[in-house]
Amino acid sequence: MRFLGRVLFITGAGSGLGRATARLFAAEGAKVFGVDVNGAGLAETVAAIRTAGGVADSAVCDVGSMAAVRAAVDAAVGAFGGVDILVNAAGIGRSARLEEIDEEEWQRVLTVNLTGAFNTVKAALPHLLARPGGAVVNVASSAGMRGQAYAAHYAASKAGLVNFTRSIALEFASRGLRINCLAPAGIRSPLIQHFIPREDFEKQLVAYYSPPLPHQLADPADMAKAIAYLASDDAKMVVGAVLVADWGTLA
Repeated sequence: MRFLGRVLFITGAGSGLGRATARLFAAEGAKVFGVDVNGAGLAETVAAIRTAGGVADSAVCDVGSMAAVRAAVDAAVGAFGGVDILVNAAGIGRSARLEEIDEEEWQRVLTVNLTGAFNTVKAALPHLLARPGGAVVNVASSAGMRGQAYAAHYAASKAGLVNFTRSIALEFASRGLRINCLAPAGIRSPLIQHFIPREDFEKQLVAYYSPPLPHQLADPADMAKAIAYLASDDAKMVVGAVLVADWGTLA
């Protein structure tokens, strides 16, 4: 019950890692406010938490819209009285050659994966600073730690998220707000279906971003534990860190 009495605001809560994280925090006592563009999935997450005896509410929200994010944060504060922990788990992307990525897709991936985190941090910041022990965990990717072929837009957005995390972690370290980042590799979730290597991809480049044990994927529930660690008082000395959880891919 590390999060008893605390309020979690989490993006991407409608499926995959976001859903698993929302459920874990609720099981450990948090009041969970989830957002996602997937309203049906979001409702399933909230229902699962409530069925298990937890406390949850939600709002359909596109994190790329500052107006929508501010409205969702206001709804969370109205429902639960504040925000103590922010987890940015929303993310989109796919494998594609650079020639196949048009300007609209490039912009949308950066908007959701990078600007979305900026929007939520900005909107939630007054509430995160209002109570002691505030924490932010941004979900980046091993693709943001070095070049990854066939995912230029995704890798660029996640690399930006890594340095955004480090930069604001420095800025708020003296104000009691801890900000960290998780960099996972493949997770068994709906998103991974968009990253299945194609036959026309160069095999040596696919091998470069693959784990030592081929086709190894993480369970969302296991990766949620890493997020919970970073957000908890167990990691009170951890600030501006990028926790790589990738089966040894970057080793």
